[in-house]
Order: sequence, then structure tokens, then C-alpha cells
Amino acid sequence: MTTTQTAAAVPAADTRAGAVGPKQNRGTDGTTTVGHGTTGASEPAATRGRTSIADTVVVKIAGMAAREIPGVYDMGGGLSRTIGAVRDRVPGGRPNVGRGVKVEVGERQTAIDLDLVVEYGVAITDVARDVRENVIAAVERTTGLEVVEVNVTVNDVHLPEDDDEAAVTETRVA
Repeated sequence: MTTTQTAAAVPAADTRAGAVGPKQNRGTDGTTTVGHGTTGASEPAATRGRTSIADTVVVKIAGMAAREIPGVYDMGGGLSRTIGAVRDRVPGGRPNVGRGVKVEVGERQTAIDLDLVVEYGVAITDVARDVRENVIAAVERTTGLEVVEVNVTVNDVHLPEDDDEAAVTETRVA
């Protein structure tokens, strides 16, 4: 008895000018497909199936990478930080690592906007440069997307006195 095996349909390679790497498609559900796999038992395990990355994944990676840099006190604008502070105090609430991060994800590239609050006394340009480098490295290494730009907006400076006022306010309530 003989069996006939049919070849699986394999997406065509991206032949557009300037295309680099595997073909990627942008889905309507906020995901980017970064790898089209093939099907069939004869194919290598690493190429069976496709990989899709949701926009929220890029947001979280960028947010975590930005927070790793010394001198970054918090992220987000005034209103989002206020809402985040309330959310953090709710029992069982989790901090939002994507606060202050906006992304635009295309087929092979992404652009990231960050809103930061820096510590008083740090060199803002140095912190912004370090944040850019860390975010680009983390997103490109983790997702395989090319980061075309990281725009950093410093919305506020955290002063040491701000901590003292918060401590006094918290101790007044019994």
C-alpha cells in the first residue's frame, strides 16, 4: 500500500523592494504576524505554524524596559498616574506596566512613544538616551520587530519633598 502526500500551501516570500526577513502581516485584532510557518510532519518543528504578536505585548516590553533605567521615577501623564495610584491601592490590583507607553506596530516595524517622570538631579538627556537604547534592544530582541523610533516625553520631575509630603499625609489618618 502506498500513500501520497500533498505539499502544504506555503505563503510566498515577500519580494517587495526593501523587504527583509520573513513576511509579516498586520491583523485587524491588534496583532502582527511575524512568521508564517509550514505544515506537515516532514517540516522542521521550528517552522510548523505561525507567530503573531499583539500590540499589548510590545507595550508591556517597552514599559518594563523603560522602568529598568535608573532615573526613571514613574511613567505616564498626570491623569494616568493618578488613576494608576488608585488602582495600585485596590486590593488585588496589579500595576499597569503599559502606563505611559503608546505603540504603533506595522508589518515589520514599530514606533514607540513614552511619557516619563524622572528623578530630580538626573541628566534628562542621558536618561532619555538610556531609555531609548534599552527599549530598542528589548523590543527588537524579544519580538523581532525593527524599532524605527522611540520618542521620549518628560512630563514631570519627581522631587525628594514629594515623598515627605506623602508620608505626612498618610500618618495623619488613623
